Amino acid sequence: MTTTTPAATLTGAPALAPLLARGALLSPLKRPRPDADFPRTRLVLPGLRIDLAKLAAYERVCGFVTGADALPVTYPHVLGFPLAMRLMSGRDFPLPLLGLVHTSITVTRRAPMPATGTYELTVYVEGLAAHRRGTEASVVTEVRPGAAAGRGAASARGATGTAGVAGTAGVVGATGADPVWESRSTYLARHRTTAAHAPEEPSAEPPAPLPALAEWPLGGDVGRRYAAASGDRNPIHLHPLTARLFGFPRAIAHGMWTVARCLAEHGTPDAAAVRARFRAPVLLPGTVTYGAGHGRFEMRGGDGRRLHVSGEVAPYPAA
Repeated sequence: MTTTTPAATLTGAPALAPLLARGALLSPLKRPRPDADFPRTRLVLPGLRIDLAKLAAYERVCGFVTGADALPVTYPHVLGFPLAMRLMSGRDFPLPLLGLVHTSITVTRRAPMPATGTYELTVYVEGLAAHRRGTEASVVTEVRPGAAAGRGAASARGATGTAGVAGTAGVVGATGADPVWESRSTYLARHRTTAAHAPEEPSAEPPAPLPALAEWPLGGDVGRRYAAASGDRNPIHLHPLTARLFGFPRAIAHGMWTVARCLAEHGTPDAAAVRARFRAPVLLPGTVTYGAGHGRFEMRGGDGRRLHVSGEVAPYPAA
């Protein structure tokens, strides 16, 4: 599909650490509001290959079967996250990176994705919306089949170091193919809202607990292990001391780890639609309960009371 939205083609995946630092430094300067302007450029990374060692580490920490040819349904989010961070840490992104909360994700996978394949990533900010607690940004990640290249174990091109920009274009998706995988994540910046901007408080009651199927003890190193596999080294996930700087009594698990762990247990069709909402952080170490039934899944505290994440899995397209 053609579009007049400008696209910047990258020569490699951006390094996350400098982006986190830039976003932290710029956060005090941001003035979030739902009618603010936001970056319109779509970032495109062609010729992406999967680092199979990192993939195996991700599969182990999340509970997926290792060595399967197809990528776990949540893994493309890890591939696209550096591009999303480049957009959200920039001066033209109106929400502060510090304190930004990942509130939901929807994923559509149209077919299995071979781990030895070549892919093209596209990431862009779709828009801003008013939320009863502040402003929410939607960030879209698309994965398309890439141009044919050598097969076998390979590293994602430019996975380390600083990414350059090869050029700009008006057409997104150089391969011309439809996305085989796409996601939409929402990120909330909390701030005082006005009556004109704040939506009404939802009246729905919290969902009743699903049948509990497993109890998982979580070690204090879960955040560090996931960070090593995914590259997301946000300090709130790494150590109690760094987490306390941001108001948490202990380190908390990555939200995407909680979803991935549930989906590893639940399973997904080859072509699937997934929706998940992040409800409350998971403190580490700790114990959680996994529940599932009728296409739904959830993770609760060890006593079954506090809901941490809930979601749904369905075939794609829907019957």
